Amino acid sequence: MSVTTPPGDRPFVVTCNTISVDGRITLAPGVQLISGDERWARIAGDSDPYEWVRAIHDPEVLLEGSGSFVPRNAPPIVYPPSGPEAPPPPPHGHYLPAGVVRTPQRRWMAIVDGRGRVQLQFTEWPDPAWAGWHALVLTSQAVAPAHLAWMRRTGVPYLMAGDEHVDLRLALNLLAEELGVRTVVCTGGGLLTGALLRMGLIDEIDLEVLPAAIGGSGTPALFDGEPLGEGQFPARLELISHQATDGGHLRLRYAVGDAVAER
Repeated sequence: MSVTTPPGDRPFVVTCNTISVDGRITLAPGVQLISGDERWARIAGDSDPYEWVRAIHDPEVLLEGSGSFVPRNAPPIVYPPSGPEAPPPPPHGHYLPAGVVRTPQRRWMAIVDGRGRVQLQFTEWPDPAWAGWHALVLTSQAVAPAHLAWMRRTGVPYLMAGDEHVDLRLALNLLAEELGVRTVVCTGGGLLTGALLRMGLIDEIDLEVLPAAIGGSGTPALFDGEPLGEGQFPARLELISHQATDGGHLRLRYAVGDAVAER
């Protein structure tokens, strides 16, 4: 089984997450770890998970869902009736300003936001260790024109990847075609990773398993979203590597094969 070449023309896709032994990616429903949580820090330690991602996978894109930034019940963004003039909408739908896209060694923090829920506070990550990384939004035609205008006005590039919602397969193809992306690492939540799994768009699963059990009905898990349908079978995994670290942590890497019929 190949672990370096994805099928078709899309980038190679890795999901990389830190989980409890029962597959939870956070502590309880509604708890967003992006802002930090002492309880999670105590079991996860102070290591930077992105250091591993960048060293092992060297992605051009880190992929997150809108839920990593905005709670699901957050009110919609309200824009003033007038404001600074925004660049006109591009005829092809995508907004890829040359001054951003053509920067040498450009890399992307991409956010799947098909409803216009995320209003980023900056376009480039302020940490010097993340120099060269820029925000990118994967969006859809369902987003309000005012939100698209706001992204153009603030210099946030976007790819139009669907009508009513973001078509993940199309979005990945566009990343390859428009930006030359070869490797995407998804560090997003269970709804995004679950959708990628159901669509057969994951090539590798990279996990750090923490020595903790969290439980709780409704607590987000590694692959949430649609359950297996009748006649569908789990994706087959092939172990690439395993490593036990200090404190009982496990690092597991699996290649993802085609779903197979029950024998």
